[in-house]
Amino acid sequence: MQSTPNEEKLNTKDQAAFDAPVNAQESLVSEHRRPRGYDEQTYENKASVKNGIMRLIFVALAIVIEIVWVLVLFDMLNDNYPWISAGTRVLAAVLALAIFSRYQTASMKMPWLMIVMAFPVLGSTLYLLLGLTGSTTRMRRRYEDIDAKLYPELMQDQATFEEIERRDAAVANMARYIYDYAKYPIYKNTDVTFYPDATAGIEAQKEALRGAKNFIFMEYHAIEDAESFAEIRAILRAKAQEGVEVRVFYDDIGSIGFISTDFVKRLEGDGIHCRVFNPMLPFVNMFLNNRDHRKITVVDGIIGFTGGYNIANEYFNITHPYGYWKDTGIRLEGEAVRSMTVMFLEMWNAVKDSDIDDTSFDRFLYPIDYTAKEHCYVQPYADNPIDDEQVGENVYMNIIGNAQEYIYFMTPYLVITDEMNQALALAAKRGVDVRIITPGIPDKKIVYGCTRSYYANLVRHGVRIFEYAPGFCHAKQCVSDGKVATCGTINLDYRSLYHHFENGCLLYDCDAVWDIKRDFDRCFRQCREMTEQYRTGRPVRTRIWNVVLRFISPLL
Repeated sequence: MQSTPNEEKLNTKDQAAFDAPVNAQESLVSEHRRPRGYDEQTYENKASVKNGIMRLIFVALAIVIEIVWVLVLFDMLNDNYPWISAGTRVLAAVLALAIFSRYQTASMKMPWLMIVMAFPVLGSTLYLLLGLTGSTTRMRRRYEDIDAKLYPELMQDQATFEEIERRDAAVANMARYIYDYAKYPIYKNTDVTFYPDATAGIEAQKEALRGAKNFIFMEYHAIEDAESFAEIRAILRAKAQEGVEVRVFYDDIGSIGFISTDFVKRLEGDGIHCRVFNPMLPFVNMFLNNRDHRKITVVDGIIGFTGGYNIANEYFNITHPYGYWKDTGIRLEGEAVRSMTVMFLEMWNAVKDSDIDDTSFDRFLYPIDYTAKEHCYVQPYADNPIDDEQVGENVYMNIIGNAQEYIYFMTPYLVITDEMNQALALAAKRGVDVRIITPGIPDKKIVYGCTRSYYANLVRHGVRIFEYAPGFCHAKQCVSDGKVATCGTINLDYRSLYHHFENGCLLYDCDAVWDIKRDFDRCFRQCREMTEQYRTGRPVRTRIWNVVLRFISPLL
């Protein structure tokens, strides 16, 4: 078959950006598929970093105490007031009906329905703490208010959309969906650089930060106050002293094991504005599920970075808790960065009522003077659990449904709905080469068990499963047919698809699409293929355990 022009790009592009990280990964594979010193380095240097582990333990204990207190209270009331027992069951039945009526996939609702009906008090308490995908009315209102101000700043260029529509109706329909339901347009005047290794991505970010003139926005699920953040903090401090507005935003649970409680004060002392998303407040904050899982850096509204990596040592292989850490990211330069600026401003201004928020966005959302070197289409998008629209999952489902030759996924966790399971199986049945890469060394063993519990059904229908032998693959990316790809923060699991604030980027007809394809091809050579192992029969005990894991997976 004759190569297409895009395939020629893939074969002739400079290899330098890929060879170094790939060689590092392959050296680990050659040493018995484990990094040198893996056993003794599993949690290296963790104890030397002052962090919030004790606060996390306190919060966990407080939650347990809350649950136990509710159970004991209701047990006492039930013994002394029989009508309360009847009332509790009625309320549990009402809650079960409410769960059933929610606009969710059946695979998410069924476990909660069974638990609530079987254990009315415990099930209801756990659901209110862990099962809700939305949040309080006040929180919803904050997001609605800020979105009403920000979304008018994002207008779809109709000429760009019509150009895509003439070239590929399926991609145009996907872009239309993202704009209509997530409010983020697709752009043309933007250059994209793909980084197959997080270290290369973070070094490019540092270079961009040093060149900032007006503002710097950084939003991350996890920030570790260690080597990985030290140089960035020094750059941010220097830029703040130059008069650049610097803002840092992080998730409390994501960072709780990495930083101490005075982290915000120390950043503010450097002139860096800092806010925390959804702080853990036992006995006060009852909504634990809604975490900020986004990873965004924006410089002057013209350069933006996103991908799978947080700002912590393990992401850049400074430490090796789970073997070699595989992560990827992208750099955008041009008009599409405007959407990433809006994403950050949404979270920054909606996080808390008592904050002094922006009254005008003109100093951040201004026209930029940029001419892209490459002709490609870029659509950054965000997803949140408040609007009940699963944008992240639906983008993946659209790509799966439109795939004709191949579709590859890389994800740290594989905990998917029945609908996505069926979509992947159907794609494989119609002849599409469907492949999924998951970690070879897990970070969470029970979630790893859940991930593996999905293998058998997928491979039975023709999906090929690979595990990344050198360690833990944390990248969240997919590529299909050499024309579309995504890179961002959205895992193939319930947390990302239903509970978390996430972001991604759809790429169409870009060189970066072929760079992502090449990264997949190299990773496949470093993986153990699990397809045949899970195609053959498994012991009854293993099958029963997999059923249990599949059942509880929506609760994790």
